Amino acid sequence: MARMPQLLDRFGRPVERGLLGSEMAVPRIGSVRSPLTGYPADGLDPQRLASILRDADRGEPVRYLELAETIEERDPHYLGVLGTRKRSVSQIEITVEAASDDALDQLKAEMIRDWLTRGELTEEIFDILDAIGKGYSFTEIIWDTSAGQWRPARLEWRNPAWFRFDRIDLSTPRMVGDAGEDIALQPFKFIHANMRAKSGLALRSGLARVAAWGWMFKAYTQRDWTIFTQTYGQPVRLGKYGPGATQADRDTLFRAVANIAGDCAAIIPESMTIDFVEPANVGAASDLYLRRADWLDQQISKAVLGQTSTTDAVVGGLGSGKEHREVQKDIETADARALAAILNRDLIRPWMDLEFGPAPAYPRIRIERPEAEDLTAMSAALGVLVPLGLRVSMTQVRDRFGFGEPAETDEILAPPPAAAPPVDPAQPGSPVKGFSGLFKGVGAAPGTRTAPQAEAAPAAKSGPPGAADLIADRLVVEAAPAMEIMLDQIEAMLGAASTLEEFGEMLRTGFPQLDQSVLARVLAEAFTSAHAGGRAAAESESA
Repeated sequence: MARMPQLLDRFGRPVERGLLGSEMAVPRIGSVRSPLTGYPADGLDPQRLASILRDADRGEPVRYLELAETIEERDPHYLGVLGTRKRSVSQIEITVEAASDDALDQLKAEMIRDWLTRGELTEEIFDILDAIGKGYSFTEIIWDTSAGQWRPARLEWRNPAWFRFDRIDLSTPRMVGDAGEDIALQPFKFIHANMRAKSGLALRSGLARVAAWGWMFKAYTQRDWTIFTQTYGQPVRLGKYGPGATQADRDTLFRAVANIAGDCAAIIPESMTIDFVEPANVGAASDLYLRRADWLDQQISKAVLGQTSTTDAVVGGLGSGKEHREVQKDIETADARALAAILNRDLIRPWMDLEFGPAPAYPRIRIERPEAEDLTAMSAALGVLVPLGLRVSMTQVRDRFGFGEPAETDEILAPPPAAAPPVDPAQPGSPVKGFSGLFKGVGAAPGTRTAPQAEAAPAAKSGPPGAADLIADRLVVEAAPAMEIMLDQIEAMLGAASTLEEFGEMLRTGFPQLDQSVLARVLAEAFTSAHAGGRAAAESESA
């Protein structure tokens, strides 16, 4: 009986297949992997925040991770921009590239494509991207072997607070055991995602470290703003009583005034006078809190999305909205590529090894947003280039436009029939006789276009050829080389362009510089000769 090969993970550790079927990082209340967390953000000040971050740097990240989660819960702006960044990647279509055209490699790729159709995948990827905020995340792979094959049944997010890093290098991940000890991660069991906002240790590379400072300062601003609003946002209530009022009357009046709102209540004798000096800068002071809170939000937008125009209404800001969108697109592309590399390393390759054994090459998933194509410009270009001889695959054109191959019974769209020409160019004396030969060879394979030739004279003709016939025949012969040169230059542009848009730009830029002098000279001589011949014929008839 053939023995299954010994599998090794990326750290060179042997894989124990028998342990992969059970969950290892299951949350339990009362254990070290409790689903309940603390709230270190309560009463946060600069000294305490610095202490939390220093503990994380030394390999004790629990309070930092709890703080990162609390900030997401309490700061709508940070939650919004971070969620935007994660959702923009989690909803991109995932494609699979087979390792080769071999039948087995194609089978592997098809298995992965089938698995990617799961409806839960979007939420699972969103959870893996928790690494963007915290710097890293851990996802447990729940394997299913009930059908006799290895298959990921689901991907379960695990609280990163249940994991630590090796105390020596602070980079090798460990799971916290039931007794608080460090346990090496079981090979082929976890997806360990690192999504660094900066280079360095994963413990110091999360966006939450930047967001923590901004959130704390904004919390101070919001507290002061609240106090200011309570103080100056309520109307002052002033109760007056007569000289004969008793103490009980005054107490009753005070309670009535005080119950109207919280503060700024007073009672005074009617004979007394109090001047209330209202600050002149109440509006300006209130606006100061708003501007400070908005400025802090803008800094968070820059850190998370790289720009502010898609999240904050900034009037007169540097850079256009299009440029800011490009920045956000660059970040999305980087996140998508990093995520694809992580999944290929920790999910796709282990899956293929478990099912088929080690292989020299593996299928790869790609996460990228397809580039939008200008189909209108493509249609216009095809309408110009195909009549000039450009050979284009109909299958490729259908794929670009999303059209399928028509069936035999389908009604086929076709161009309307061409209208009959008003003048038959084959008839003697026709002013356009011979021009059909000008485009002989167009539509042939590149490099095989033949020079146009003048059409043969009609077999039967009454009388000598007219002047227009002679001019048209000469025009065809003399203009053909010039037309060939122009078509060759256009073909050279088409061959040098890598995209349709690039060819269009080359054509628009280069066409004024194309050498049409020879063709222009031939046409000028033809028109001059035609004019002179016409005048001579008219004078001859009138004589």
